[in-house]
Amino acid sequence: MRTLRLPLLFLLLHLGLFHPAHSQVDAGAAATGGVTAGGGPVSGGERVDGAPRSEELTTRDRHYDPFERFNDRIFEFNLGFDRVVLKPVALTYAAVVPLSVQTGIRRAVGNLDVVRKVVNNVLQGKPVKAGREVARFAINSTVGIAGIFDMSRKFGLEPSDQDMGLTLGLYGFSHGAYLVLPLLPVTTVRDGLGTVADSLMNPLGYFTPFYVPLTIRITDTMNERALNRMVYDQLERSIDPYGAARNVYLQVRQQKLEAARAAGL
Repeated sequence: MRTLRLPLLFLLLHLGLFHPAHSQVDAGAAATGGVTAGGGPVSGGERVDGAPRSEELTTRDRHYDPFERFNDRIFEFNLGFDRVVLKPVALTYAAVVPLSVQTGIRRAVGNLDVVRKVVNNVLQGKPVKAGREVARFAINSTVGIAGIFDMSRKFGLEPSDQDMGLTLGLYGFSHGAYLVLPLLPVTTVRDGLGTVADSLMNPLGYFTPFYVPLTIRITDTMNERALNRMVYDQLERSIDPYGAARNVYLQVRQQKLEAARAAGL
């Protein structure tokens, strides 16, 4: 069961053509949250930021998922788009590009998010971790060849990936309604606003032509789709894909928020 949890989270965060920063995916948090293969409840019945227990999230909850009917229809549309467009392209991409190259691309794209990571760590009152992100960027961009290799780990510099959705949560902003929008990843009102703010911190958008960050984002989307192609197949076979997606996303984001609260400088 645990093997399904992390891949499914990756899937949820890369359903759309333009997905948010990699900060949405955290291995440590994802390993502690999950769903059954059929989209059933997450074990433990833990509460998620004031929401009902996970087993109740598969039924209508007007407080936490007031737009469930709309969200469900859009989720089906996104899955259909994936089957018709993204999946064939990703399968071709996976057949041509070696796995090691795909992993390197993931690291390189994540390396470009240094401004977001630094700013959010500073706003969360974690200057040491902000400085560590600067050091990681310097090492990975040079010795690590543009971030393709995470050489900073060899110096004991572990990542401290934060995003504006978590920062807003630490400042007391509620998660708001759960949302599924066309060709965009699942989110909540708070995380969606955070994603917009984080996207404005991408320096490439200010110093390069528009097609440069666009090309990087599309390439990253195809790359993540290829890396997680087996998970997409699992979701298609799920009894309740919508419920599974919602449960995993909400619980992992809450767990990551709690981890950010507990983290020191």
